[in-house]
Amino acid sequence: MKFVDEATAKVQAGNGGRGCVSFRREKFVPFGGPDGGDGGYGGSVYLRATEGINTLVDFRIQRTFKARSGEAGSGAECTGRSGEDLYVTVPVGTTVKDLETGEILADLDTADMTIKVAEGGKGGFGNQRFKSSTNRAPRQYGSGLPGESRMLGLEMKVIADVGLLGLPNAGKSTLIRAVSAARPRVADYPFTTLYPNLGVVDVGEHRSFVMADIPGLIEGAADGAGLGHRFLKHLDRTGVLLHLIDIAPPDPDSDPVKDARAIIAELKKYSKTLAAKPRWLVLNKSDLLLPEDAKAVAADIARRLRHKGPKFLISGATGEGTKPLCDAIMQALEAARKPQE
Repeated sequence: MKFVDEATAKVQAGNGGRGCVSFRREKFVPFGGPDGGDGGYGGSVYLRATEGINTLVDFRIQRTFKARSGEAGSGAECTGRSGEDLYVTVPVGTTVKDLETGEILADLDTADMTIKVAEGGKGGFGNQRFKSSTNRAPRQYGSGLPGESRMLGLEMKVIADVGLLGLPNAGKSTLIRAVSAARPRVADYPFTTLYPNLGVVDVGEHRSFVMADIPGLIEGAADGAGLGHRFLKHLDRTGVLLHLIDIAPPDPDSDPVKDARAIIAELKKYSKTLAAKPRWLVLNKSDLLLPEDAKAVAADIARRLRHKGPKFLISGATGEGTKPLCDAIMQALEAARKPQE
């Protein structure tokens, strides 16, 4: 299934039913009077966050969602049937925006969270509502109010605890394959990852977290260069960012420190909130160097970057060092959750 994280949709609530003009006609009841019933309410449109959906691709196929209108009233003061409400399912993590006003209507970040996005129209009054001492045979009725209509912008952000950050070919997909059951495509060319991949990392009984791998960033990503700029928003919900650095780049003229600083600059340019998140240094591909050389290069990179947070030397290809990394992430996430609980 194609990954789509942005879509637009038109929602149209049902119109209210027309009121009825009717007069009571029964044997031996010469002055029955008006008995026209009200029209039914129009159905409303709701959005509901549902687990198991990870794309907005369905909104590329169907762009208009319309609830049923209410039915007209009838005689004997019978109210018309109300239109059924329409529930539209969206992925968990979808932000809903009114495109006309720019207002953020909701952030559906939990399963079964529901929001009404279009109110159904009220049914019109029947003529029995208009009777009075001076108007005993009214022929007025209400035609029913129109249902609300809206153009919505939908933006999905993946729900993950940990986000992977780095240049193309830094080893992000290899790491997520090593620590979870996710199987993103891995190849030796830039932009192997074309859309976010999620993996559940199990670190023990009832202890796990979700890791997100997004397309690699390049310099100028915040201004639209490369693929990563489209998916930076998927890191907004993460609690920890893992900045992967290739300590043995294939190009001998490339400088891992310079590249890392470029990524940090892109983060700050895109969002100060994202740049302020805890960022751990993960120095990857230690298997390509001798153990002593790998440690020395990793220490030099961390020193030149003046990185004060946690740092780990790993090999995503062999799995070396990934267990201590995952254990430390789990401990940090648990510590962050305790105050909230």
